[in-house]
Amino acid sequence: MSEGAKYSPGLDGVVAGETAVACVDQGQLLYRGYPIEELAERSTFEEVAYLLLFGDLPNVGQLAGIRQRLDDYRVLPSAVIDTIRRIPSDVAMMDVLKTGVSMTGHFDPTVKADTNDALRDRALWLTAQISGIIAARYRLLNGKEPREPKEGLSHAAQFLYQSQGVEPDAISTRLLDLTLVLYAEHEFNASTFTARVICSTLSDLVSAVVGAIGALKGPLHGGANEEAMEMLRQFKTADEARAWIADALANKKKVMGFGHRVYKNGDHRAKILEQELRKLAASKGQNVWMEIYDAIKGPMVNDKKIFPNVDYPCGLTYFLMGMPLDLYTPLFVASRVTGWSAHFIEQRVNNRIYRPLSIYTGHPLRKVVPIQNRG
Repeated sequence: MSEGAKYSPGLDGVVAGETAVACVDQGQLLYRGYPIEELAERSTFEEVAYLLLFGDLPNVGQLAGIRQRLDDYRVLPSAVIDTIRRIPSDVAMMDVLKTGVSMTGHFDPTVKADTNDALRDRALWLTAQISGIIAARYRLLNGKEPREPKEGLSHAAQFLYQSQGVEPDAISTRLLDLTLVLYAEHEFNASTFTARVICSTLSDLVSAVVGAIGALKGPLHGGANEEAMEMLRQFKTADEARAWIADALANKKKVMGFGHRVYKNGDHRAKILEQELRKLAASKGQNVWMEIYDAIKGPMVNDKKIFPNVDYPCGLTYFLMGMPLDLYTPLFVASRVTGWSAHFIEQRVNNRIYRPLSIYTGHPLRKVVPIQNRG
């Protein structure tokens, strides 16, 4: 390594590349220049997917086109379903998804080319397949056969239909669609960086997505929404939660769903989703969960000045929608695959293989002693 070079643990503060896909600008999240607040309010997940992959929001015809492509690609190969069926029931959904995506890669129906148009089409195919893999596994775990997709449903409604077997209500569809919009992209996070590193070797999109799934599986990244809900589930009352958080802060325990490397004054996505979460809890007569939620949030924000990230409200949102914890991070994948793919395409356009330096901390130079002379 060059003398005088500095080491930044976790690459904190290190600029690793340029991107036009998304940025956090003074705490504001932008997808290709559009504020996440406006996209969350005025756009669907399909519109956001088009934006990330093609560079701008679609018109009516373009939106119809992307929805049709997703419908064209939803049916899972029978070999993929058979593979999912053979995986032991106690295997985590993220591990099943990792295997399922790798398996479906052998049946890629898209044009075998690395042009931007071909890669965008492959990204849409993966988006459709990933949703279907998660839904199929969920059905099989519940003793039911996978449900064939129903053409014409939105991406969020399609997942709910294929997993639950009935067309979903408008509130559930809207909430799931909102979380897909909020999770779709977040610049050079761990999983996106993983995808870009794999791409930089001139590997393929499926390999990059499988690698990104592996990175997202960790509880410090995508698994945080599950961990946050696991934390909340241990309490029956707000008083129990207040006693726990007081002890946690006194003993410097990690509280899942709070803090972010990029957002120092609060995650905009968390604020957007929390508003809808409160409405959901009220509609279901489950305000006790919001009391528990606020009992943890209050001391974290008011006393420690550490704010919720999007995983904190998302965990409880999915819980109140009746989804098992094992689905939370896979649903993150169902959204973020669009962002990963956009970064993959961008990396390909102006590629240079990633090869960072390191600081050697091992033994200084020494001689190899013949084995018979070693003590």
